[in-house]
Amino acid sequence: MKIQIFLLTLLFLITACNLKPNPHPTHPDYTIKKPEVQYKPNIKNLATMIKDLQGSPYVWAEEGPNYFDCSGFTYYLYGSMGIDIPRTANKQARVGKYIRPSKLSYGDLLFFATNKKRRRAITHVGVYLGNGWFTHASTVRHEVVYSNLFTSKYYKNRLRICRRYLPHVENILSDTNISPWNNAIYKTVRQDPKHEVIAPIKNVPIENSKKAVVIKAPMNQIENVSREGSYYIQIGSYVGEPKATIIAKIRDKGLAYKIIRYKQMSDTISRLFIGPYKSREDIVKILPSIRLEIEENAFISEIR
Repeated sequence: MKIQIFLLTLLFLITACNLKPNPHPTHPDYTIKKPEVQYKPNIKNLATMIKDLQGSPYVWAEEGPNYFDCSGFTYYLYGSMGIDIPRTANKQARVGKYIRPSKLSYGDLLFFATNKKRRRAITHVGVYLGNGWFTHASTVRHEVVYSNLFTSKYYKNRLRICRRYLPHVENILSDTNISPWNNAIYKTVRQDPKHEVIAPIKNVPIENSKKAVVIKAPMNQIENVSREGSYYIQIGSYVGEPKATIIAKIRDKGLAYKIIRYKQMSDTISRLFIGPYKSREDIVKILPSIRLEIEENAFISEIR
C-alpha cells in the first residue's frame, strides 16, 4: 500500500512539473519587475541568455525570469545587460536606432503588427539572430521559440520596423553551417567596426512609409508552411545545392524533404529539411536514426 501511495505521489509530482502555466491568467500581474543586471552588453552574453531561455513558458504580462510575454522577453534580455528599454512592444518600437531590414544584425529587435483590425499597431516583438531567424515568446506556441522570416509568410507580411539597442554591434561572421542556437556561434563573434554582415534580406524591395516598413520578398525565397505540419529536421545549409549523395540517402529511406533557397550576398543558400511532421513527438522518434544514418548534426526546426 505504501509503495502504491509513493508511486501515485511521484506520478503527480512529475505531471505537475510538466504542466505549463496559464498563458492568459485571470488576474495578470502588471507589476513591472526590473531584471537584475547580470551581464555586460554584448552579443556573446545575449546569445547565452537566448539559448538558455528557449522553451520558457509564455505568460501574459510577465517579464521573467521564468515566464515571459513577447515584450517581457526582450525587456528581460536587455535589462539583464543593463540596457533600459520600455516594457511594451509598442513603446520599444519608438526608441532605439532605426535599422533597415537589409542591415539587420544579431540582437536587433523586429516589431510586428499582428492585429487584423489595426494593421499598423505594433503588437509583437522578436530578437533577430541572422539568416532570417529570430526568437520570440510566441502567443501561438505559448513558449519562447525560433521562427524564420524567410519561411513564414505570416511574419514577413507583418514586419513593420526594426530597432537596435546595443551600444556597439559585434557582428557575427557569415557561416551558413551554423544555426542561431548552436554553441559554435559563440566562436564566430569578432569586434571589427569595418566588417558588417548583411542579412539575407539584402536586395529585397522595401516599401517605406511614415509609419511602417514592409518587406515584400519574392515568394520563391519565402515558402508557406505545409498544412501537414510545421516541424522539420534540418539536415544542413549549403552554398549552392545540397550534395546529391545526401538527397539520395533521404530518397532511399522514402522520407519527404524540402529545400528552401534564398540569396545571401552573391550566393544562393540552400537549406535542406526532412518533413514536415505534425508534432514534436513524431519528430523526436525519427531524429536519432537521421543523425545516425544521414547527418549527425541534424536538429529539430519549427517553421511557422
